[in-house]
Amino acid sequence: MSDTGRLITPALVDLYLAPDDKSEALRALAQRLVAEGRVTDLDGFLADIAAREAQAPTGLGDGIGIPHCRSAHVTRPSLAFGRSTRGLDFDAPDGRPADLVFMIAAPDGADDAHLRILASLARRLMDPRFTGALREATDPGTVAALVNQEEGAEEKAAEAEAAPAPGSPTGAPAPDALRLVAVTSCPTGIAHTYMAAKALEQAAARAGAVIQVETQGSAGATPLDPAVIAAADAVIFAHDVEIRDRARFAGKPTVDAGVKAGVNRPDELVAEAAALARTGAGAARTAPAAAAAAAPATKDQHWGTRLRQYLMTGVSYMIPFVAAGGLLIALSFAIGGYRIAFAPSVLGHFDWASRQSWAAMLFQTGKAAFGFLVPILSGYIAYAIADRAALAAGIVGGAISAAVGAGFLGGLVSGLLAGFLVLWMVRWRVPRAIAGIMPVVVIPLLSVAAVGFLMFVVVGSPIASAMRGLTSWLNGLSGSNAILLGVLLGAMMAFDMGGPLNKVAYTFAAGALTTAGTAPDAGSLKVMAAVMAAGMTPPLGLALATTVRGRLFTREERENGKAAWVLGASFITEGAIPFAAADPLRVIPSGMLGSMVAGGLSMALGSTLRAPHGGIWVLPLVGSPVGYVVAVAAGTAATAGLVVLLKGLRKPAAAEAVPELTAG
Repeated sequence: MSDTGRLITPALVDLYLAPDDKSEALRALAQRLVAEGRVTDLDGFLADIAAREAQAPTGLGDGIGIPHCRSAHVTRPSLAFGRSTRGLDFDAPDGRPADLVFMIAAPDGADDAHLRILASLARRLMDPRFTGALREATDPGTVAALVNQEEGAEEKAAEAEAAPAPGSPTGAPAPDALRLVAVTSCPTGIAHTYMAAKALEQAAARAGAVIQVETQGSAGATPLDPAVIAAADAVIFAHDVEIRDRARFAGKPTVDAGVKAGVNRPDELVAEAAALARTGAGAARTAPAAAAAAAPATKDQHWGTRLRQYLMTGVSYMIPFVAAGGLLIALSFAIGGYRIAFAPSVLGHFDWASRQSWAAMLFQTGKAAFGFLVPILSGYIAYAIADRAALAAGIVGGAISAAVGAGFLGGLVSGLLAGFLVLWMVRWRVPRAIAGIMPVVVIPLLSVAAVGFLMFVVVGSPIASAMRGLTSWLNGLSGSNAILLGVLLGAMMAFDMGGPLNKVAYTFAAGALTTAGTAPDAGSLKVMAAVMAAGMTPPLGLALATTVRGRLFTREERENGKAAWVLGASFITEGAIPFAAADPLRVIPSGMLGSMVAGGLSMALGSTLRAPHGGIWVLPLVGSPVGYVVAVAAGTAATAGLVVLLKGLRKPAAAEAVPELTAG
């Protein structure tokens, strides 16, 4: 095989990685990938790497860092390796700087064969003999051979894989050994997924247990045999994304943790699983694998974090319906005017040559899409809590919420009710004869009936009253009250730039769209316009600042500023995150000021918007578009002005300064 066909080549190895700064070191490795034609856009790829780093640290401990990402700028699965002379801080759990840095680059839609190679590498990083050989290598060719498992390195790696891990039993496990199954997954599905699997396998071997691990990663997943699951004494989930088909593990004692816990403390997870198995081993061995999702014994996440994840799951599934329905309704009003809402059904009355017929068709289709908002929101909140078994109760509860006028607030409540109700039901210990029909008959029947009773009789009416009050309040907003709401929502949009507060503000605006009706100036439409304007200004303001005062920013920030123009214009607030991460005390207050100005001005000038996303690209659908542009421009200028002022108070590093150009 030629060098161009391999995962890593000698040209992608830097045995003397010099930069002390992590960002510069990553840039140096990425430049090697660009030089080899494996990455097409250096800054775009580095932005994807930074986005993955922002999700969770990529330091493994023991001096290993694995920055990695899936990126549209990668041409083929590749790896660049650097051996740092001073060590780089990847925020490892043991605090040790990384001297071995593996930059793993996978393209979007990479083929399974190459992703399996990356998965194999991730497992081998858990072997101290492999990493030791990399530390002792004296030339790039040796490193490339070790990673590619060629010319004798393959045999050594195979021997290492077959050999028992240090400290593990050498003989076959006892017939009555603890039997475990595990599932690992991470956001990119490239590295931590497979490292956690390897670490759990080694920990189980040290404990004298038998374990089979399903890796739900980029290389695909081979589901565990149902018979293996049925025979297991306990289950370990090490994951940062939702487990697929979690229903298979119902009734099993379950340890639920993040994927980093699987990498860094697998022995603790195995010990915890063993303790759970001892307290309920008999039930665990006979529990059916086809029931609904078992309750996770999560210790790594606060309940508030879990609740936010449940709600955001529902919102993420709802947003496409909001986007499609809102845009179709806005287009129908643009074509046929606001009275198109009262047009008769186009079913059997459609005139191909009539503009009004087309407008009516768009409105009625958008209205139908809006009809799914609350059921989908409710259903997928329940799904996030208790998997597929809760989906029916959640969707039916959402439909009832819409029918009784409880709206999206009712959808939130019905989703939580359905999810936690089903989560309780799957813990029931039932006779084996009934267990098989629990997830398909018993649980849906009882949960739908219970949620229907609660929504119709108990909580539906009070929530409907609250929704009518909210709608009346939004529609009655005027003057200082409207401006203050816009300022508050603007501050929330910019405070964490895509984090929980940002999502709360956006969810409030998107959910309020369901109350807009046909009024062209409904208060909820003003809220949506204010939120979008506020979300656009942080990246736009920082992009402007890097343009007018480039000497105050690092070279990398100036490059990020170019991308921030497009991201901000597209209502992607996260475009400001690289700036905020590097200088939060100056950037975050500046972003908040600009967003508060934009949100308040948008409300004051009466701009409205039915589209829940799109930024500048949906400007034709904005009511009072001139006022909207003024609000965004003012917020952008406020952010840029304050960040330039704050950064100007410090002396820029000489190495980063940009010489001023003078005429003549």
